Amino acid sequence: MSIEVNNISKSYGAQKALDSISFSVKKGEIVGFLGPNGAGKSTLMKILTTYINADSGTASVNGSDVNGNPKVVQQSVGYLPEHNPLYLELYVKEYLAFNADVYKVAKSRIEEVVALTGLTPESHKKIGQLSKGYRQRVGLANALLHNPDVLILDEPTTGLDPNQLVEIRQLIKNVGKDKTVFLSTHIMQEVEAICDRVIIINNGKIVTDKKLDNLMTEKEQVLEVEFDFKVEEQLIAKIPNLVSYKNIHDMTWELVFVAEGDMRPVVFDFANTNGLRTLQLNQKNKNLEAVFREMTKK
Repeated sequence: MSIEVNNISKSYGAQKALDSISFSVKKGEIVGFLGPNGAGKSTLMKILTTYINADSGTASVNGSDVNGNPKVVQQSVGYLPEHNPLYLELYVKEYLAFNADVYKVAKSRIEEVVALTGLTPESHKKIGQLSKGYRQRVGLANALLHNPDVLILDEPTTGLDPNQLVEIRQLIKNVGKDKTVFLSTHIMQEVEAICDRVIIINNGKIVTDKKLDNLMTEKEQVLEVEFDFKVEEQLIAKIPNLVSYKNIHDMTWELVFVAEGDMRPVVFDFANTNGLRTLQLNQKNKNLEAVFREMTKK
C-alpha cells in the first residue's frame, strides 16, 4: 500500500482532531479526503508528511513509518500544504533550483517539472509577479521536483478562477496516472472530476470510505419517467422500493427509490404489467454535495 493509517488519534488540548481513524490507499489511486472545516483533514496530512506526530496509532507511506523513518517518508512524498509557502522575491527557476539542492536532484529535473506543470511561459518571472493559478503550479512543480511516488495536496485549488480550476485539475489528473494522489478539497465538482475514491471525515472520525461510483449510485436513486397515459397516484405507490414520488406534469413522475440495484428495470416491469409504455426514463444522479451534507450533518 502507498499509504497505511491505523488507529491514528490526535488532540489539541481538549479538542480531539482525529479519533482512531484507519484506512489504506493503493498505488495509483486518486483519493479525495473530504470533511467540513475543523474535521481533521489538515491534521492527518501533517502527520503523513511528518510535520507533526500523532498521539497514538501508526501511519506509513510506501512501507516506511512516519515516526520511525521520517527522512525516507519525506523522500517518497510530494506535499502541497493549504497555504502554499513560496519565496515571492525569487524567480521561478531560482526557487526550484534552491529546492533541487535541498532534495539533491539534478538541475535537469527543473526543466522537466516546469514543462510538466505548464510553467514555461511564466518561468522567467519572479513568483510575486505570478497569478494565483501559476503560484499553485509552482507549488505543484516543487512537490514533483524529487519525483515522489505519493502526492499529498491540501486544498490545491483554493482561490482559483474557473479557468485555472480546470487547468490545475487536469494537471493533477495527469500526474496521478503513475502516482498515488491524496487530496483534500471543499469543491465537490473537483472530486467528481478527478478522484477514484472518496473518504469523508467528520468530527475526527471517518463516516464513509467508498469508490466514487459506488458512493454516487448506492441507496437513493431518482428517476424521472414519462408514461403514455396518466397514472393514478395509488398505482404509482405500488412500485417496489419506492420511498417518495411526485407528479411533475400530467404523465411525468419523479420517483425516488432506496435500493442498491438499478431500479430502471423495475419501472419498465411496472409499465408492462399495467399496460403502459415508457416514453422517457431518465436517471438523475445524486450529486456528491448531497452525499457530503448527509454524511456530515451531525
